Amino acid sequence: MTTFTQIVIAALSGGVLATIAAAGTLALHPSWISRLVSFAVGALLGAVFLELLPQALESGNAERVMMTVLAGLLAFFLLEKLVLWRHAHGHDAHRDDADETLHAHALHAHGADQGRTGLMILIGTSVHNFCDGVVIAAAFLASTALGVATTVAIVAHAVPQQVGDFAVLVHSGFTRTRAFAYNVAVGGATLAGALAGYVALADMQHALSTALAIAASSLLYVAVADLIPSLHRRPEPIETAKQLLLIGLGIAVIALAHVALEP
Repeated sequence: MTTFTQIVIAALSGGVLATIAAAGTLALHPSWISRLVSFAVGALLGAVFLELLPQALESGNAERVMMTVLAGLLAFFLLEKLVLWRHAHGHDAHRDDADETLHAHALHAHGADQGRTGLMILIGTSVHNFCDGVVIAAAFLASTALGVATTVAIVAHAVPQQVGDFAVLVHSGFTRTRAFAYNVAVGGATLAGALAGYVALADMQHALSTALAIAASSLLYVAVADLIPSLHRRPEPIETAKQLLLIGLGIAVIALAHVALEP
């Protein structure tokens, strides 16, 4: 199977198929959504520290790679600030910061802000999915094992995100059928990003370590800035133990994929 074919299949898994899987989870109890978030945290951290960063450091200058990761984290921080400012403009300026952050991820279903319209959801998710596609392309261009591990991590956090987006679209007045159709269409942005990433990076192997470093900063930011704070909403010891177990499971899945696919 060619690298291009692998990228296309992985992008469809990360976008459209993740949306379909998310639709299936809507029938589950809401507590399962938080379980998915915990697993996604582990998968994202595993992909960053077991796959993306080691590969970037192996193929590029260590100091440049780490500076790129640092710059990427700051850039994503500023980007999210701009998005939150855009969403909050004209609304209550005293809204809790944690609630603002959760709008973009899995806990939309627990009291989503009515001021955030369905159109904003679709635009924001399209951009996010496009970036995920670029990350998938960069990973597969480095190695199949890295590509598979990165795709697993992306799908793991895409499913609860899509569940949340679906809930907000319905809350904004969309019918369930229309909301699902729009979610599937937006999922196609992952494929668009993957194709763009493949075209841009296929003949630029010297830039691959930088692309992997940016990809690592993207997934790391999602895990530590957006998903982990949502887990702190349940501080009970038993809930914390469950979260740690599922985070560990997510990391283990990435580690097993690495062992199974590494030549």
